[in-house]
Amino acid sequence: MFSNRSCPADAGACRRPKAGRHTAVLGLGALLCVLPLLPAAAAPVDDAVAELQRDWEVICYQTPAAERERRMQALAARAHQISESFPGRSEALVWEGIVLSSWAGEKGGFVALGLVKQAKGLYEAAIQIDAKALDGAAYSSLGALYCKVPGWPLSFGDKDKAKELLQKALAINPQGIDPNFFDGEFLLETGYADEAVTYLERALQAPLRSGRQIADIGRREEARALLERTRGK
Repeated sequence: MFSNRSCPADAGACRRPKAGRHTAVLGLGALLCVLPLLPAAAAPVDDAVAELQRDWEVICYQTPAAERERRMQALAARAHQISESFPGRSEALVWEGIVLSSWAGEKGGFVALGLVKQAKGLYEAAIQIDAKALDGAAYSSLGALYCKVPGWPLSFGDKDKAKELLQKALAINPQGIDPNFFDGEFLLETGYADEAVTYLERALQAPLRSGRQIADIGRREEARALLERTRGK
């Protein structure tokens, strides 16, 4: 029924459907984020989140398709432990949501809807705590979910809500690779191919983030693939 990589934002399948390759769920594409500079007292959660990011990137972009679901499931269990260990930290909630979204994308079908709903709740909780954490990754990731999941009565999919959330992510991080990619993808999927080109090209021009090379190279490949699609629109 759907497939994806968030493998938000930063959210967002792993990014591709089983048959092709989007931010994790339901065709979402992975949702990647930039770690903010935090005070020394926050180092333990920073380290834990950074390790989650690295493992997620390897699973999404360097792991054979046949192994991704099993490995993402194991990563989801670890992500939950981290978010419970650091209550009140939006970064941990965002990344648990991203991993759940990506696991749902690998799992696919109706059985993934429960995982998607859990991810939605995590992103919403993260926004309540600190909407700007991780450069607004919760908005990107949640917007990607609203774009990709089925609408009522099956799920909560809503293109208008997706647009609102993705625009909030862009307002926080206008030059970021992920918000521009997800906005371009949204525009392409909703019939605005010409407008999508602008955002996809910005995603390609975004500088590589320190420590996020695997994710950024993978995202650029996805942006190029979507630009190819625009030529057929």
